[in-house]
Amino acid sequence: MNSGKAKPDTKINCLKCKHFYVTWDPGFPRGCRAYGFKTADMPSALVMRSSGKPCLSYEEKIK
Repeated sequence: MNSGKAKPDTKINCLKCKHFYVTWDPGFPRGCRAYGFKTADMPSALVMRSSGKPCLSYEEKIK
């Protein structure tokens, strides 16, 4: 059974993550509730640039 966690070699799509949200801030329109930040880029891209590792908090949304 799939746990909803991303595999290490899989590109993470924040739009499918339950922690992703859209903000009202035009300078930082995307956010991540798991890490608690807003960004102009996709949150997973910022996590990768900052830590060198893929996002470890990704959890697929339940539809």
